[in-house]
Amino acid sequence: MITESATPPVCRVVDYKKFLYEQKKKQKELKSKQTKVVVKEIRFGPQTDEHDYEFKKKHAQKFLEEGSKLKAYVFFKGRSIIFKDQGQILLLKLAQELEEWGKVEQMPKLEGKRMIMMMAPKK
Repeated sequence: MITESATPPVCRVVDYKKFLYEQKKKQKELKSKQTKVVVKEIRFGPQTDEHDYEFKKKHAQKFLEEGSKLKAYVFFKGRSIIFKDQGQILLLKLAQELEEWGKVEQMPKLEGKRMIMMMAPKK
């Protein structure tokens, strides 16, 4: 280890293996302090029944309380793609009802056969 700011430069003799060990230890400590972003998914159909909707909403609320991000999507299979507006209404209703636990990161957007909405937990 060298101190460049001093004149003449100062250095200390260190055991290289011990130095590497200390560095690994510091990096491991920093890595353990990082938080991993977990994304949980909830899938709806365009004509999801009220009871199923409430059941899934309860799970979504639990995910947001845990601190996970939520990816809610409506999956359109076959000709059900004609119910795009119903899917969007369903996702917006979910966003409105989970407003106190999370905020909408991405508004409902159609990607292929899925309409996806992302929510992040409130701090």
